[in-house]
Amino acid sequence: MKHILRALTFNGALLAMGTAYATDFTVSSPGANRLLSETHFANGFGCAGDNLSPQISWKNAPKGTKSFAVSMYDPDAPTGSGWWHWVAINIPASISELPEGAGSNMDKMPAGSMMTGTDVCQSAYFGACPPKGETHRYVITVKALSVEKLDLPTDASGALAGFMTNASKLGEATITFKARR
Repeated sequence: MKHILRALTFNGALLAMGTAYATDFTVSSPGANRLLSETHFANGFGCAGDNLSPQISWKNAPKGTKSFAVSMYDPDAPTGSGWWHWVAINIPASISELPEGAGSNMDKMPAGSMMTGTDVCQSAYFGACPPKGETHRYVITVKALSVEKLDLPTDASGALAGFMTNASKLGEATITFKARR
């Protein structure tokens, strides 16, 4: 019986050590899992927000990460295929945060990064603007990539950027905001 208890204690300690060092790739933002403020709403399509991308930060990227991609996607848009609101790629691996408004102002984006096309045909953040009376989800995804740079044109679609980022993805983390008007 003593030997069994020792073995169980030893195995339990090994399991605890393994989980103590395991880390999850996560993304966070003030206001995540709540309604977006008008600061993050579009200034167009019937909305009168400030069109500022939310502040986001991430941690515990997978080993071997050479760059990041960030996107914001509305799966509830009445298009049959969702709506790309923001796509940023080639964010250096040394970066772990984008300040509020980074997607709206390239000067706030890290050197070397770029934004690709959205579903309003612009290479910048386009804020939330659900139809009146509806609540939509806005999923922000940070992907850790195994390449330093994706060679995409600035007018590449969100779908093409998604395809290319998935081809070199080491891991991803998501948060969801909701918006209603």
